[in-house]
Formats: sequence, C-alpha cells, structure tokens
Amino acid sequence: MNKNTVLAWATFIMILVGIGLIALGAFRYDDVAGYGFAAVGIGFFAIAWVFNALKGRV
Repeated sequence: MNKNTVLAWATFIMILVGIGLIALGAFRYDDVAGYGFAAVGIGFFAIAWVFNALKGRV
C-alpha cells in the first residue's frame, strides 16, 4: 500500500464514522447531546475532505 491508498482508506473510514455519529445524533439522542454528536460527525467529514485533497500531493 502506498501513501495514496492509505489516505483513501482513511477517508473512507472517516466518512463511515461521520455518518454513524450524525445518525446517532439524529436518531438516538433527542437532547443537547445529539447536537454534539452531529457536530463531531460534521468535523469527521471535514477531516476526510482534507485527506481526500491530500491524495497525490503527499
């Protein structure tokens, strides 16, 4: 596995975790904790976007 493959897998895993966190915030927690889970899930999307942008440049 080269660098780009590692970044691709990291991006894919972070997108899955982000979807899971947003789903937890939307469907499991009805109070303020749900907003926190959703915010962290969006943060995972942002980091995955950065990893995707780094492919081919690192």
